[in-house]
Amino acid sequence: MLDRLNDDDRLWLDGIWEKIQVKMRVQTERVGSRIPYIPENGRYLEDKAETDIYWWTNGFWPGMLWQMYRATGEERYKLPAEEVERKLDAALEGFEGLHHDVGFMWMHSAVANYRLTGSSRSRTRGLHAANLLAGRYNPRGRFIRAWNDDCTGWIIIDCLMNLPLLYWAGRETRDPRFADIAVDHADAALKHLLRPDGSSVHIAILDPHTGDLLETPGGQGFEAGSSWSRGQAWALYGMALSHVHTGEDRYLQASKRTAHYFLANIAASGFVPPIDFRAPAEPSGIDTTAGVCAACGLLELAELVGGHERELYLRGALNILRAIERDYCDWNPERDSIVSHGTGSYHGRNGDYEVPIIYGDYFLIEAVLKLKGQALRIW
Repeated sequence: MLDRLNDDDRLWLDGIWEKIQVKMRVQTERVGSRIPYIPENGRYLEDKAETDIYWWTNGFWPGMLWQMYRATGEERYKLPAEEVERKLDAALEGFEGLHHDVGFMWMHSAVANYRLTGSSRSRTRGLHAANLLAGRYNPRGRFIRAWNDDCTGWIIIDCLMNLPLLYWAGRETRDPRFADIAVDHADAALKHLLRPDGSSVHIAILDPHTGDLLETPGGQGFEAGSSWSRGQAWALYGMALSHVHTGEDRYLQASKRTAHYFLANIAASGFVPPIDFRAPAEPSGIDTTAGVCAACGLLELAELVGGHERELYLRGALNILRAIERDYCDWNPERDSIVSHGTGSYHGRNGDYEVPIIYGDYFLIEAVLKLKGQALRIW
């Protein structure tokens, strides 16, 4: 990717990478093997290992550490990543608190460790998580159910990002069942969650006995029928990843449709996404995490296509990253987190509205390292 950048882009990239390294060295020393989520007054005070070991974002901090270790070779990142991975054993042992997001949790911790160090224990943890995800498969409806409790027939767009855990497990075990489940779910998402114009719904409720569509509630977006921007980013990146793992063109085309929809909408907001592309003009909340995640997906697409399309996706990713870095990044090493103004959901006001959220930093680091050609293939 580096050879496709102009001199101005290269200068910007070198600068942001230097700032990431300064910030991560200091922050890693301060945070260590705690599991952060959202900082309070500039510091990560909560440790999810103590407050909610099952929380879906618990893999992003070790994911950041492994990306930094892969790029720098510095042991300061390896040791706390390994310790977080050991802490997550409590979630595997507890089991009932886990749901569909085990890919987010163990791809970035155990599987990343295995890929970089060959750890047999990490491989086992990854396969354990993959079997838990496969266990959520509904064979009649041919989908992976979301969440727990009374969500028997629910599927969500986010789960596309968990499917790489199944593709990986299938290759590791030479067992086609894992990839078959992933493909079935990707096809269910293609059928029920993605619209022809490239937008997506967040949630589809299916008949658990037949897989027939019953309802598409609003979820974390503005309302039913709207267009939650982070959901668009999950769709864009997730479909590209299913294409990478299967070679199936239908996933590539779905990712491209979503990318075009995302880029068309984000151009109207200065390349920083609103929380929902179809929400009213006011209140005008934003979600930077949708932007940095989409940038990673666009960079993935840029590797899969050629010619003008490649430039379209590369330039789109750079426009997003540069806009967010210019206005929404905190480079003060005395403060935890980098990317500000992340938002969990349109109507949420539980401390996750326009605040720094750990996965915003993860996707920023991944995107920068993708541009440099140094990213660890976590997905």
